[in-house]
Amino acid sequence: MDRISALRNIEEALAEFEAGSRSLSDLERDVRGTLRTYATEFEGDLQAYRANGGATVDGLVVLAPSETAARERVQDLVSDAGEFTVTVVE
Repeated sequence: MDRISALRNIEEALAEFEAGSRSLSDLERDVRGTLRTYATEFEGDLQAYRANGGATVDGLVVLAPSETAARERVQDLVSDAGEFTVTVVE
């Protein structure tokens, strides 16, 4: 999914929420799904990696060109990351 498609999907979900035909929980689920699809189907040299470990990083997804770069990105985002691993998001 490219950026424009993702934005269109989010805009459509927001319009339906504003019209009253979608609940907030439905909106949140759809927007989260759109963002996850965008991140995991990202085109280019970057790949999505998910951090697993301590509560401060568990589930955090970052885009990076390698596992090493993904670990560094997580550490840059979370100052008290502790011990964690990163895995490619499939």
